Amino acid sequence: MTTTVSEAPAGPVVDNPWENAQRQFDDAAALLGLEPGLQAVLRQCKRELIVHFPVKRDNGDVVVFEGFRVQHNLGLGPAKGGIRFHPGVTLDEVRALAMWMTWKCALSGLPYGGAKGGVVVDPKALSLSELERLTRRYATDISVLIGPESDIPAPDVNTTPQIMAWIMDTISMSRGYSTPAVVTGKPLAIGGSRGRNTATGRGVAVITLLTCKRLGVPTSGATVAVQGFGNAGTHAARLLRERGCVVTAVSDSRGGITSPRGIDVDAAIEHKRRTGSLEGFAGGDAISNDDLLELPVDILIPAALENQITSNNAERVHARIVVEAANGPTTPRADAILERRGVTVVPDIVANAGGVIVSYFEWVQDLQSFFWAEDEINRRLETMVEQALTDAWDQADARRVSMRKGAYAVAVDRVAEAMRERGIYP
Repeated sequence: MTTTVSEAPAGPVVDNPWENAQRQFDDAAALLGLEPGLQAVLRQCKRELIVHFPVKRDNGDVVVFEGFRVQHNLGLGPAKGGIRFHPGVTLDEVRALAMWMTWKCALSGLPYGGAKGGVVVDPKALSLSELERLTRRYATDISVLIGPESDIPAPDVNTTPQIMAWIMDTISMSRGYSTPAVVTGKPLAIGGSRGRNTATGRGVAVITLLTCKRLGVPTSGATVAVQGFGNAGTHAARLLRERGCVVTAVSDSRGGITSPRGIDVDAAIEHKRRTGSLEGFAGGDAISNDDLLELPVDILIPAALENQITSNNAERVHARIVVEAANGPTTPRADAILERRGVTVVPDIVANAGGVIVSYFEWVQDLQSFFWAEDEINRRLETMVEQALTDAWDQADARRVSMRKGAYAVAVDRVAEAMRERGIYP
């Protein structure tokens, strides 16, 4: 029997992430007075690959899955961006994520353009052997694009160091030699970098603390809610707790918990590691993902998926600071509402850049076959995210705009300058 899996399940209508990304870019282009031709180039993705590939299930059935790899821009260097496995993946989502990666890399001073990949699949519904077969087949189909000098994938939603190892091995087998630099976020044993697993969450925590300092908000006792208790969310929550913040709510895809007195973050992490979710954790009262966003906390960290804070709920967000650990969690219309209400939003291209920064470190280490100590990696990471935040905030202050518009102005200007210098071929 052959089944085709090509569309996300039906659900409520939400803001289109690609339209949101283009609108954010258009705002920056207008702010910069970008020439129309260059604006037209940067408004679209350079390459879009759609693949349909068969995977044999353990029972012998064959299922056809749909996958994507999109490169937005290569002006600053090879493409860089994660791969997500999720039933809600769409081409427009991947386009948006690729564009956001371009700006994120530019703002952080990395020699990369933006890319993203995804497969429409619920990986939790697959066995480990089925997941490996799906990963290797998808890697083979996108191998026409990826490589250490052309496009370097990394983990994203529902993808892991093990999945990166399978991709690296698949590409290496086709080339006849090991190519560790073809992906980042790998296990240490095959060229991974120390500090990579905690990098996104560490960057979020550092950015949060720096933002509080700049705004004069004491971090000792500051209340924090984290929507999305995955890799980034767990490490951010743990590090902020260690710096004196009180984490009063956390949630994952199955719901969450809240306690005004604070949640035992380590116990919550252990419970999720053991059971696969926060469901059943006894450290607080049950709360939904939607309700968590509206809690009266000092700091809100959306660390799940895009389109979480929208025009439908932005008026009810009570946090003073929103730090976007996820990509695109706040829609443009919600942005305008939060800005009017005086909420400081630290945009995704600033807040969650820690992952791609340490991915860059891993790529450099793989190319040189020379590896760094973890304290050096963390020190370099903190320096780079602080500089990105400073650049974005200073530009926002100079232009009297939101931090998102300030960050985009810096990033888009850097990519535009590179495109002008390179010229149009032929």
